[in-house]
Parts: sequence; structure tokens; C-alpha cells
Amino acid sequence: MITDPDVYTRGVPYEHLASLRRESPVTRVDDFWAVLRHSDVKYVLKNPKLFSSRLGGTQIRDPATEQDLGYVRRMMLNMDPPEHARLRGLLTKAFTPRAVGRLTERIHGWARKLITEVAADGRCDFAAVAADLPLLTLAEVFGIPEQDRRLMYDWSNRVIGYQDADYAVSATVEAGEVTDLARAALAVRPVPGPDGSMPDPRTRAGMPDLYAYATALGEYKRRHPGDDVMSTLMGHVDDVDGRVSIAEFENLFWLFSVAGNETLRNGIPGGMLALLSHPDQYRRLLADRSLLPGAVEEMLRWWTPVMHFRRTATEDVVLSDVDIRAGEKVVVWFSAANRDESVFDDPDRFDIGRTPNDHVTFGHGPHFCLGAQLARVQLRAMFEAVLDLLGEVELAEEPVRLRSNFQNGLKSLPIRWRR
Repeated sequence: MITDPDVYTRGVPYEHLASLRRESPVTRVDDFWAVLRHSDVKYVLKNPKLFSSRLGGTQIRDPATEQDLGYVRRMMLNMDPPEHARLRGLLTKAFTPRAVGRLTERIHGWARKLITEVAADGRCDFAAVAADLPLLTLAEVFGIPEQDRRLMYDWSNRVIGYQDADYAVSATVEAGEVTDLARAALAVRPVPGPDGSMPDPRTRAGMPDLYAYATALGEYKRRHPGDDVMSTLMGHVDDVDGRVSIAEFENLFWLFSVAGNETLRNGIPGGMLALLSHPDQYRRLLADRSLLPGAVEEMLRWWTPVMHFRRTATEDVVLSDVDIRAGEKVVVWFSAANRDESVFDDPDRFDIGRTPNDHVTFGHGPHFCLGAQLARVQLRAMFEAVLDLLGEVELAEEPVRLRSNFQNGLKSLPIRWRR
């Protein structure tokens, strides 16, 4: 049940996850061990020597071929120390609180502009409005021309939403809207086959347009460095010490464009749905803005955009009295861990004043999300703009959920308010 993507079009099966956790916090599902308890999830994530990201990648489904496995192993998400630590070290200075602080004013400006543009209408699809904030932010951070930012929207849809018929074929960008760099990438964008199928987006061959753009952008940044993360990664053409290769750059660009976008793109409307489902908490926040930072943490816990990640056991190990053999899949289930009653009092209750709030939405251990602080800033900015400019909003129509067992997503969230 918890791996059936159709289930998630009706909502995350929290009751079933809780029932499984009560029976056994480490339980066999299909061909993997599902880790459902908060403490066990943390243990797995902080011990890469026992639970590897590299051996089989971080998705439940095994790569189809050895070549595909080799491809995913080149991504930082699927690396173990020391290779992972090297690339992460190059990126860390881009995501310090000081670095994020320099972007904060711009992020708040973008959020207010997005909400201002719909304020007079009295209604909007909040999922569509919210989707543009992470795109604008990533374009700024990584030095991508602003008019090309929607490429990341399509790439994210295809990679993360491959189980959803609408997202799998996402192609919203037209050649006349973008730079020459992007037009060259669009020329190799895959199209559905006669049966409507698309190439597997979790292979290099399935995302030729992303890689064409990444290669061209990396080469451009090496020749014409600017004040952005991509330029820092590439360095000057004559500076080869401590920088990344074009191949490494391509895979980091994939990570930024997809993971850096999709999680927040679903987290913002997910946070809104949490408030709409609990109008007392919405009014509490409207009356006291000092609660906003805590409300953001509770949104992240209660919605949990990324529902799970896989590891592979490197040796025989016992976890919560369960024997796990070397080579077996071990999948940490964030959606379950974030509602573990042993950690969170009344875990199904949405409480913007919840403290402490030790959620694992951003992961734990060496792979803790580099962009966590940047994500928090964007969430606060968007909800501050909504509270200031729209006041209290309500659901206008039923939301449409993404068909995915990986990303807890909303394709549409229609809302309305008094003008």
C-alpha cells in the first residue's frame, strides 16, 4: 500500500504508516525494509558506513542497468564519504546563514510581487503561484538567466513526477521565451512516443535537454565567471585547484534544478493546505506574526514533501531487533518518522506553536539538506506576503494531488479571499 502511487492521490496513508510502525518500526515491504521510527531513521542517516547511498542509489527502484547505476552514483545525493564530503565542502559556503541573508530581501520582494499580482483577482491557484518563488531564487543563486527559470519547472516535473501522466510529459517552455542557451537545449527535449511514453528521466539519456543546458552553462561560467554558486564551482578556466569538472558540474546542476526546486515547490502549497485544514491555526498566525518561524517548522513536519529515501546495507546489521543482511535495501520513511508519537505529542495535530519540533524533513547526518536555511526563508517570505496582502483565505475547490509515492505534492490548490 505505501508504495502504490495511486494511494497518494488521496493523501499520505498516515494511519497505515502508524499501524505498521506500532507492529514493527522496521518492517518488510515488497523488496525492502521500511524504517518508520524517528530514532531509527536518524540512526540510518547518520551512519553511511553501515547504510550506503552509493551502493544502490537513493531511490527504492533499482537502476535498470549497470550503466544507469554508474550514472546515479556520480550525483552528490548518491555518494558516500569521502567523495560526498569533497563536493559538499565546495558548496557549503554558498548556503551559510550569511550568504542566505544577502538573498533574504530579494526573496521577500519576489514573494510580495507574486502575491500582489493576484491580490485583486480574489482567487488563484496557489500551487501555480508558489511554484515561481523557488525558480526565481534558484536562478539568482546559480546565475541562470531569469527567463530560463521555467526550464527547471519542466525538468522537476519530469524527474519527480514521472509516475504522474501530466508531469511526465511536462513541456511548458517555448523556444521564443528563452535564451539561445536554452533554445539549444529545447532542440533535444524528448517528446512522447507513439504510445505516449517518455524515456526514463532518472537516466542520463532521459534528460538530454537538462544535460545540454548544464554543459553549455558550465562552459560559459568557466569562461565568464560571475558572483554566483555555479561560477564558484567552475572557477576560472586557468584555476583547476579545488574546482569541479564539467561532468561533476552537470550532476550538481541536476541536483540543484530538480531537488532544489521540487521540494519547496510542494512544501509551500502543502503548508498552505495545512493552514486551510486548520482555520483556528490560520487565525492564530494571522493575529501573531511572531509565530511564523515556528509555523514554518510545523508545516515542514506536518506536510513532509519528500516522503522517503533509500540506503543499502553494507554489512549484516541489527536495527530495532530486525536482522538486515548486507546488500538489502533500507528505506527511511520521513512521513512516518515525522508523526512518531514517541517524539511528537499528538502527532497528527497541526500546531504552529509546537516546540520542540525535531522533524527530519531536511534529513539528518552527512546528507542533511544544504538548502534548508534557504527553504525556510522562502517559506517565511511567501506566508508573510499572504498574511499581509490577502488576509484570511479559504479553499475554493478541492486540491489535486500528485500521483507519486516519493514526493508529497499538490498539482493544484485553488484558494479565494475577500478583495
